[in-house]
Amino acid sequence: MSNYTLTYDEGVQGFPSFYSYQPEWMIGMNNYFYTFKGGNLYRHNVNESRNTFYNTTYNSTVQSVFNDQPLENKLFKTINLEGDKAWALTSISTDMDNTGYIDASWFEEKEGSFFAYIRNNSSTPPNASKLRSLNGIGRSEEVNGGTQIKFNLNVTLDTIMSVGDLLYFSNPPGFSQSFYAGTISSINKDVLNGINNIVITTDSSSIPITDQTSFFFYVKNSVAESQGVLGHYGVFNLQSGATQKINLFAVESEVMKSYP
Repeated sequence: MSNYTLTYDEGVQGFPSFYSYQPEWMIGMNNYFYTFKGGNLYRHNVNESRNTFYNTTYNSTVQSVFNDQPLENKLFKTINLEGDKAWALTSISTDMDNTGYIDASWFEEKEGSFFAYIRNNSSTPPNASKLRSLNGIGRSEEVNGGTQIKFNLNVTLDTIMSVGDLLYFSNPPGFSQSFYAGTISSINKDVLNGINNIVITTDSSSIPITDQTSFFFYVKNSVAESQGVLGHYGVFNLQSGATQKINLFAVESEVMKSYP
């Protein structure tokens, strides 16, 4: 369990902030706030370095929820920050087990606010079958070395597929379960020379391809493609490591109604 120091604001008659530092004693005197830690006396709000307490720097975090029209299933596509600096969207999660994120460096400043697309991070096993970006390829003719998948020339390796996409497979006869094979590293198609294959790079999550005629499908790379997150509501967490004063006035999201 995490412990926090709470602050009370008489103006709002509530507790607006949680602080990560934990003093041993607190006291106010002559319009200054003092705390004791490790036998040392500290006076607060007297330096320009924000989020630094007892020589330790912390992150600022904000958690809230998008819950307009709670009975409708929606796709949360973007985040727009009204403020003077971009924050990182460390997570946005929904009631449908969808999660997403935005790195602070991905935000673009537009007309005085910061805008970015939500990147879905649910495209790792075993959630691929739940994603809208799932696309089928076809059954393979041959698998060489577990990394080169050869297809019949009649199988189209469509132009939507690209290097960096995630490749999955299902085995006959039932094709009832999907497995993560790896990341597509090259797509090779030359009909005149009888070439029609995909090469993948495997990692620690990859499952070896044991059948020569598995059915393959792929999921778009979640960083390259904005897939958004699906749900009735979205709980989001923002984080900033800034040590100077910054303002955050509002957080907005572009939302689309889902039509299954």
